[in-house]
Amino acid sequence: MSTPRWLNPEEQAAWRAYLLSNQLLDEALDRQLQRDAGMPHAYYWILVALSEAPDRTMRMSDLARRLRYSQSRLTHAVTSMERRGWVTRDRCPSDGRGLLAALTAEGMRTLVETAPGHVEEVRSRVFDRLTPEQVTQLKEICELIQDGLDPL
Repeated sequence: MSTPRWLNPEEQAAWRAYLLSNQLLDEALDRQLQRDAGMPHAYYWILVALSEAPDRTMRMSDLARRLRYSQSRLTHAVTSMERRGWVTRDRCPSDGRGLLAALTAEGMRTLVETAPGHVEEVRSRVFDRLTPEQVTQLKEICELIQDGLDPL
């Protein structure tokens, strides 16, 4: 058995700072969206993904893959969002097996109304605290981490 490659003190401090900042940011963004729009952050990301899709429609399996959600997590969220009138689900006309999720006009209106407050929260919590150079570094660091993690 090989010897573990323990983190040195600098790496340990960076790792813990990353984990805590990620958790705190997720909580802050979720609170803002709950307060301003009555939705969790996960629902906001579904609305965004559908708004960017051709015809504002995606196969449920593709949507789950894009957002890195399990099928059951996505199904639960979309069911709730259907009740609110934000999305619809229909059988895929080309094969009849898959389900398509589509953003409704009400869902798009909700996204348009919610986006400014959400962007302001992201800006104030993250980007207003960074220099332009740090923004570039953050992007590069996150892309490097993603390259080692993302199978897609």
